Amino acid sequence: MKIIEKLLKEVEEEGQKTRKMLAIVPDDKYDWQPHPKSMSVKNLALHIADLPTWISLAVTTDELDFGDNPYNPGQVNNTEELLTLFGKNLVKAKSDLEQATEEQLEEPWTLRNGAVVYMTLSKYETIRHALAQTIHHRAQLGLYLRLLNIPIPGSYGPSADEQG
Repeated sequence: MKIIEKLLKEVEEEGQKTRKMLAIVPDDKYDWQPHPKSMSVKNLALHIADLPTWISLAVTTDELDFGDNPYNPGQVNNTEELLTLFGKNLVKAKSDLEQATEEQLEEPWTLRNGAVVYMTLSKYETIRHALAQTIHHRAQLGLYLRLLNIPIPGSYGPSADEQG
């Protein structure tokens, strides 16, 4: 199996897990945050829904410069809109990845803010980084939801809620 095929499989599998978690975000808890330094439920869920765009960025650009393009994941007002945004972003990410070549994955990709370079990775590593960020933030959202006493779906097997 080639690298792009493996990545597409992983994007699809993680996308399904992520969709399950985003689907249970209650509309009336969007402003809740567990700590003043923490993101709100809305901002965290919106960031998760936006992360597939980083896969598209990895294979269609050579860098993202926040100095030229301030981060703007979009706007949602409820979970239905959140799922629509995530679905659109995931479809585009998979389509862009399907169009990529194995050779492109070796090329560098840079994240910067003007002259300040945050990271330069291969495009492959950037895609893996986006997937790792998705998994990390999905777990973070799971903790938020747990603190709100919302049953959590399992990701890699049944959750404690699903086991009874």
